[in-house]
Amino acid sequence: MDPTLIILLIGASGPIIGSAIGVLKKPSDKFTFGMLAFAAGVMIAISMLELLPQAITLAPLWAVATGLGLGTILMYGVDKLIPHIHPEACKQRMSIHRTAIFLLIGIFIHNFPEGLAIASGTIIGFRETLIIAVAIGIHNIPEGICTSAPYYYCTKKRLETFLLSASTAIPIVLGFVVGKFLFATISPIFVGILVSLTAGVMMYISADELIPASISKHQSHWDRSRIFSFMIGIVFVLLLGHI
Repeated sequence: MDPTLIILLIGASGPIIGSAIGVLKKPSDKFTFGMLAFAAGVMIAISMLELLPQAITLAPLWAVATGLGLGTILMYGVDKLIPHIHPEACKQRMSIHRTAIFLLIGIFIHNFPEGLAIASGTIIGFRETLIIAVAIGIHNIPEGICTSAPYYYCTKKRLETFLLSASTAIPIVLGFVVGKFLFATISPIFVGILVSLTAGVMMYISADELIPASISKHQSHWDRSRIFSFMIGIVFVLLLGHI
């Protein structure tokens, strides 16, 4: 199978898997929170150990810093337009149909930069792209659950709910295609900026979404299992980096 197709399938699998779970059976909180902490560790490690060093080899430091800042600003802007979708929010009964539709639209827009993030890994190599795709895929499973659950609650239509929620994987594919085109046609400095922008996006997602979402509303900080999950995510990237 074409390696690019494998990457796309993995990166886009999160919303699809989450959507299926949302209309069938919700996983335990402990498992969900642990996977979010693991994904946070992977995203931070790949940003710090792979993407930023690669960006520095392609562009001057000021350009890398600019890209990092732009990635943060981009995700901050998305955050202002689109509400957070956290696992705890899924427990609240949402009976308004347009609220469920809004959540679907919000996640649809939110996923485009994640496709760009996956594409940025192709500058470094297949292994790095695979790591990013796995992390983003894991990150999007809870979001798939949270978008499908309220819509299914309102409509009771399992197939329609699954198809609509799973369609939020489409912008990941579009972002990947756009990113591949940009990285192949622009100068190394702009590639460096885009790679560091991707690092900014991934670190913002980790700090603003994954880490807070992995903390239960009954806790003020991580418990031991989530700390271990986070560290395992970092070790996972380190080990794959030496294969």
